[in-house]
Amino acid sequence: MQFRRRAQSWGSRANDAVHGMAQNIDDQTGEHGERLAKTLVVAVRLLRIPTAVMLVVPLPFIAACLILGIVGSGWFGTVLIVAGAAMAVVSAAFWGRRRRIIQAVEDPALLGGELRTLFNLTSKFDDASGTLRELTAGDGVRVFGRLRAAWRGASLPAQWLGQVGELPRARYFAPPKIGTTTTLAVAALWLIPISIVLAVVAVIGSIAGSL
Repeated sequence: MQFRRRAQSWGSRANDAVHGMAQNIDDQTGEHGERLAKTLVVAVRLLRIPTAVMLVVPLPFIAACLILGIVGSGWFGTVLIVAGAAMAVVSAAFWGRRRRIIQAVEDPALLGGELRTLFNLTSKFDDASGTLRELTAGDGVRVFGRLRAAWRGASLPAQWLGQVGELPRARYFAPPKIGTTTTLAVAALWLIPISIVLAVVAVIGSIAGSL
């Protein structure tokens, strides 16, 4: 009887210890999620106006290329239409991703909960854990500079990527979507000088063609 009581006591202590460790890990995961959520909210708010400028500036030049291509003729007009359409697609894709990211941070509590789930998922995969450690090391706008680690998403298991894809908010801050976001941002930035140059060429070509 005494041995049984001791065994039960040891078992109870072991259960309590395991429960305490699990609770401690869960609390740490929640803290990481909340901290990252706050960092991302600040970063998105700071980048809201600059990204809006990136969207608005090339629009008149894209429109000019399309209009001049439509009213033009021959191969030059066709090239302008194709170029204008391609630039419009890039601009629309960046607008859509920007809109979804802004929506993702509208409720920091929900975002923090999803990031907590994301951290729990990463306990199974070291590569993903490394990526998220780099994310939490960032502050303010700098957090997006650290998202380059997300390019390692190609080496992550398909199961992990599938589970992350089910998180409507957190998925935009984890591989593979963060990689496409970075690509779209770079493309939108380059779209400004490219659209200006093409619009100038379109105007010159249209004037030359009318002479």
